[in-house]
Amino acid sequence: MPEAVPPIAELAAPAAWRTVDFVSDLHLEGSHPATVQAFARYLAATPADAVFLLGDLFEVWVGDDAIDERGSFESECCALVAQAARRRPLFFMHGNRDFLVGEGFTRRTGIPVLADPTALQFAGRRWLLSHGDALCLQDVEYQRFRALARDPQWQAQLLARPLAERRAQGRSARSESEARKQAGTAPYADVDAAAAVRWLRAARAGALIHGHTHLPADHALAPGLARHVLTDWDLEATPPRAGVLRLTDAGLQRIPLAPT
Repeated sequence: MPEAVPPIAELAAPAAWRTVDFVSDLHLEGSHPATVQAFARYLAATPADAVFLLGDLFEVWVGDDAIDERGSFESECCALVAQAARRRPLFFMHGNRDFLVGEGFTRRTGIPVLADPTALQFAGRRWLLSHGDALCLQDVEYQRFRALARDPQWQAQLLARPLAERRAQGRSARSESEARKQAGTAPYADVDAAAAVRWLRAARAGALIHGHTHLPADHALAPGLARHVLTDWDLEATPPRAGVLRLTDAGLQRIPLAPT
């Protein structure tokens, strides 16, 4: 039996918007300052009327109370995006790394958290926005974890633990994930095309924009239906990776931001 389509939120772009940017999977962390600096430069220079951050903005997020820790990386990042949000609207969507971002983040930054998925009405068309992880159905183990991690009771129990303990858990999870990637044992699953089509038809949208897979490409799914995958950012990789998907009334354009 096909997976049920989740509730689809709605967002209508103001008539004044002419340019919208989509980014995801920056995986910001203090040990990768080049990516943080590239993101800051992008936020200062983009001509977009609005920026959508479609998940995994942070490599790990252990709770909004980390923002209040003096000198913390979370505090510095929130100051960066709060400053950008005073110039233009920014929107955040949870990823698989930063699903604990909550109301405290919104209060400190002025950036609302969008439901996944959200249908954006812009320039006479409907665009379905998602992080993308919920559509990777072949990774059954991860889908079980995702369902657990989105449960409010489970989150409350985790957030009740001391911040230092949560930080240690976050470091451990990152180390295990990196070790699996290095060993080539990390499970890989791409977006399920049939599920993506069901989502698009339920949303009455022609295109899905998502991240998560780190496989930037444009895919035709069915007549009149497509999905567009965002790049991840890593300015310390070889070659470095960074980019934005820019939407205007003329359509989508990929803007590379990594040095060549």
